[in-house]
Parts: sequence; C-alpha cells; structure tokens
Amino acid sequence: MARSASAAAVFLGVAATFAINMMGTTLPTPLYPIYQQAFGFSELMITVIFAVYAVGVIAALIVTGSWSDQIGRRPMLLLGLLLSAASAFCFIWGGALTPLLLGRLLSGLSAGIFTGTATVAVVELTPSAWRNQATLVATAANMGGLGLGPFVAGWLAEYAPWPLHLCFIVDLVLIGLALIAVFVAPETAKRPERPRLSIRKPAVPPAVRGVFVPAATAGFAGFAVMGLFTAIAPAFIGEVLGYSNHALTGVVVVLLFIGSIIGQTQQGRLPRAWRLPLGCIGLILGMGFLIASIEVGSLALMTIGGVIAGAGQGASFRAGMGEITAASPVERRAEVASTFFVVAYVAISIPVVGLGLIARALDLATAGAIFAAAVAVLAAASALLLWLRQRRYGQTSSVA
Repeated sequence: MARSASAAAVFLGVAATFAINMMGTTLPTPLYPIYQQAFGFSELMITVIFAVYAVGVIAALIVTGSWSDQIGRRPMLLLGLLLSAASAFCFIWGGALTPLLLGRLLSGLSAGIFTGTATVAVVELTPSAWRNQATLVATAANMGGLGLGPFVAGWLAEYAPWPLHLCFIVDLVLIGLALIAVFVAPETAKRPERPRLSIRKPAVPPAVRGVFVPAATAGFAGFAVMGLFTAIAPAFIGEVLGYSNHALTGVVVVLLFIGSIIGQTQQGRLPRAWRLPLGCIGLILGMGFLIASIEVGSLALMTIGGVIAGAGQGASFRAGMGEITAASPVERRAEVASTFFVVAYVAISIPVVGLGLIARALDLATAGAIFAAAVAVLAAASALLLWLRQRRYGQTSSVA
C-alpha cells in the first residue's frame, strides 16, 4: 500500500511539473496590452514577440526530440525547467524588447523539450491502476497548464501589485517545487551505454502522406487558433470589444484550452471516421462565432467561439495524431509525430505574424475577421480531403 501511494505521488508530481512548465509559456498572454502601453510596441511587434516562442519550440523538437531516449527523461525535464526559470528571470528583468524576445525564445525551448519528454514520462510513471487514464492525464496537464498561464497572470495583473512581475515570481516558486518532483522521480528510460545525440529531421514516409496531409492541415488550422487567442485576444478584447480587465482576458483564453481538453477527451466516444471531420466542423463554427463577435462587438460570442474552436482543435488534433501514429511504421513513429508538431508550431507563429502585418495595413478588427475566415477555409479543406479519401478507400477507413 505504501509503495502504491508513493508511486501515485511521484506520478502526480511529474504531471504537475508538466502543467507548471506549460503554464509558464502562456503567462505573458494577458500582459501584452500592458507591454504595448508601457513600451509603445505595435501590434506587429507583439505578434513577433509571441512568434519567437514557436521558433524555440520547433528548434527544441528538431534538435532534442530523441535525446530523452538517449540520456534519460529526468535530465531533459530538469533542462526544460531550468530554461523555463531563465525565461521567467528575463521577464522579471524586462524593461526592453531584448529581454522579452529572449524570454519567449527560452520559454519555447523549454516547451519543445517538455512536449514529448514529459508526455512519455507521465505515461511511463502511471500506476497500473490508472493505466487507462495515462494519456488523459498527460493531455490535461499539457493543455490545462497552457490555460492556467493566462488565467493566473490575468488575475494577478488586475488585482495584485507588480502586474508585470508577480506572476513570474510565482512561476519561479512553482518551478522550484517542480525541480524537487523531478529529482525524486525514478528514471524510466532505458539508456544505451553510448548515447547518440542526433538531430531528428522532419520527414514523412510516402505511404503515410495520404493520412498526414489532411490531419496536418486540420492541425495547422487548430494551432493557428491557439496562436490567435494567446497572442491577439487581449488586443481584440481591449481595442475591438472595449474591455480592459486583464482577468477577463485570462478567463476567455482559459476557456479555449478547457474546450481543447474536452475535445481531446471526448473525441474517443465518436465513430472513428467522424472524429477528425467533426473537429474541423468545430473549428469552422468557432471561427464563425469569432467573426460575428467582431462584427457586433460581443464578448459573449467571442467566448462561445473560443470554446467551440477549442473543442474542434482538441478533437482534430488528437484524432489526427492517432491516425498518423497508426499509419506510420513503428520505427518511424517518433519522426512522423515530431514532423506533425513542427507543422503545428509553425501554425502558431507565421499566421499570427501575418495577422499583425494585416492589422498594421488595415485595422485589427478586419485582420481578425480575415484570419478567422482563413482558418475556417483550412478546416474545410481538411474535411474535404478526408471526405475524398474516404470515398476512395471506403467509409470505414477513416483517414487511415
């Protein structure tokens, strides 16, 4: 009994570590309007600061994607936490563009390390009695942490002192606790005698491309929505809808991530052939609500759109990932999964910078409507590709 309780405590500690690390990556979201006001940043510069995060994630996925198999889960988790702490120090330092860019880059590197390593560590440390819930816990820790960042930072910025610093001080305290949790956790990787720290280049075998293209298209659309809400939502809420409460911004963004968790956890209840198409439909409907919210100036419509789009993103992401994994050769699954994540994080960065450019040339409301329409078109294209593939290979084959 004592041993099982200890195993459960270690498992929950590593899952909490996953959530803490991911929370740190989205803490700046509700603070962007404050940075704009304090330092005179344009909307384009805010999107660039945000996009630097995705550069860090992609670099970490490509360079360190297979390192935890070679040197162990614990060293990589410790490295990710140290990078997260360094990012928090950069934001506390603040005061200029350079530390903000450096902080986002370090945060992205940390998230890129954790995305794969922490997911595997949580699954491997799951007590036997909870084995069926392992993936669900990892998903909830990842997306829940991402959602908690704007929520915590927004409330602290609105109702506590030091709006640009306190949330990062709290983050450092939590990172200290997370370091302890990783130190006490056992190593689960079977490390080779001679580790080989190779770079994993993104690649998709020809036989998997028919599955990969529609799944990656839907994933691109879904992660572009995540980028929209975590980079631009504060400006929308303030400039377009007229609300200046930072805590309110945090609530709107956290609801998007709650929607994603719901979509990921509930998509398994659907028939396999419907999972990815319904996720695409959720993205289309969510973007419709977002466009309507811009047109009529309604926070309620924006919030509803965020929840629906989040559910669509979650369902399409997990269904697409499952189909890609099932279609990939066993010896290349990690390589294909890494490529899928690279596509996803490109979606978080480049489209959002494009939105900033459009906002600079036109206005934020018009840019947001164009962005939402483009996401809806991508989701529709993914659904069409799926439908054509099902017509070709049979209705029961889903996208596999």
